[in-house]
Amino acid sequence: MRRAGILLAVSFGLALLLVAYLFGFDGFFGRLVGATFVWFVLLGVTFLAVVPFVNWAADNWFGRSWAEHPTPQPARKPRAANTPKTPAGPKPTRYAPRSSANSD
Repeated sequence: MRRAGILLAVSFGLALLLVAYLFGFDGFFGRLVGATFVWFVLLGVTFLAVVPFVNWAADNWFGRSWAEHPTPQPARKPRAANTPKTPAGPKPTRYAPRSSANSD
């Protein structure tokens, strides 16, 4: 967990340095704060409104049995017993003699 935190901090620092180098410091932190605010608002709306609404809609529109019904697993076709799992090897190349019509 500590390594992930260090990696996150280094990546975030490098990203800030790159943006500051490319766009300068004029209004950089103002734009950064505004973008961070919008990001948190979008996350908040997603987890506080959209996810509960989808759960409510699945429960009320389709019924509780639909929401709690497990998804079926796709059926697998049985393998034939005599087929090898891997190919035997590459096919040998064919010998193609040169003809005088193909030469320059």
